[in-house]
Amino acid sequence: MKPAIKSFVAPHRTLMGPGPSDVNPRILQALSQVTIGHLDPVFVDLMDEVKQLLQYAFQTNNALTMPVSAPGSAGMEAVFVNLIEPDDKVIVCQNGVFGGRMQQNVQRCGGQAIMVQDEWGSATDINKLEQTLKQHPDAKAVAFVHAETSTGVRNDAKTLCALAKQYECLTIVDAVTSLGGIELDVDGWHIDAIYSGTQKCLSCVPGLSPVSFSLNAIEVIKNRRSPVQSWFLDMDLVMGYWGQGTKRAYHHTAPVNSVYALHEALVILQEEGLESAWQRHAEMHDKLRDGLEKLGLRFVVKAESRLPQLNMVQIPEGVDDAAIRHRLLQEFNLEIGAGLGALAGKVWRIGLMGYGATQRNVDYCVDALSQVLK
Repeated sequence: MKPAIKSFVAPHRTLMGPGPSDVNPRILQALSQVTIGHLDPVFVDLMDEVKQLLQYAFQTNNALTMPVSAPGSAGMEAVFVNLIEPDDKVIVCQNGVFGGRMQQNVQRCGGQAIMVQDEWGSATDINKLEQTLKQHPDAKAVAFVHAETSTGVRNDAKTLCALAKQYECLTIVDAVTSLGGIELDVDGWHIDAIYSGTQKCLSCVPGLSPVSFSLNAIEVIKNRRSPVQSWFLDMDLVMGYWGQGTKRAYHHTAPVNSVYALHEALVILQEEGLESAWQRHAEMHDKLRDGLEKLGLRFVVKAESRLPQLNMVQIPEGVDDAAIRHRLLQEFNLEIGAGLGALAGKVWRIGLMGYGATQRNVDYCVDALSQVLK
């Protein structure tokens, strides 16, 4: 007979890849609380607080703001399946992996994705977007990634949204890696639909996707020509559960303990303050940059377009990518990320997110890399 399988004990790692990030012990403690019912009045009160805290994090007054009970990819799908119908034209800006996933979502909704392509590692060219908008005056929406996790590029969300609005397009934004790490202003930048994840700069456990829809987006959803193709992600149905007041309509069993964890993550963000969190990420990035450059590592993304929370550096010639990452994990319990797509084997992606954006992690990463690169 096979031996009995024993309880799993996770190793202690320092997570400095593209996500998940190190989880604050306060969040793990919140996660471990006793489970209560997803329609318990106490949990309903907690849901209202989560909504308010997410409105603060997103900088929005949108009533339709909530966490989807699934990871960021489901948040992406929730946005597209609710807003996009067959034959809709959507202009998708792509300069990395996740712009490509937006394209796939548009196509699976039966829409037509008009692509604005830029080199991976460069920011979206505003002039290319404007030219495309002029060529397609019937476009319904402009979609782009604010913080491209695959390359460490920050796209100028404020400017891209302003241009889209000039052409009366909906704006759809991927904020999976940006929420809590860099400036984000949903109402001020006129973002109609946005989605994020809990496991990046919020330093929460993976498994939830905060989303927010503007009044304009809600009007589009209400006037759809066809039903939303996903029952689970239909916002009209979900809001019966995540709506206002104590009386909620059962839709699904929410991941109760994960919502505890998200609530605590957002409380921590509120305590620090958004601007302070953004500043901390920027300062730790500067320190990491200085340390990596002293090791001879070169950043791929131009300074003005770099994300502080996701740093992409070129692997030195002759260095074995997988071997270095394996040694970091085995000898230092340190995880950094590999390159994706065309960048596989050419770059490392080093995360400085949320609870992990500290001087201790910066020093530990630089020291570990200096040892294994020797």
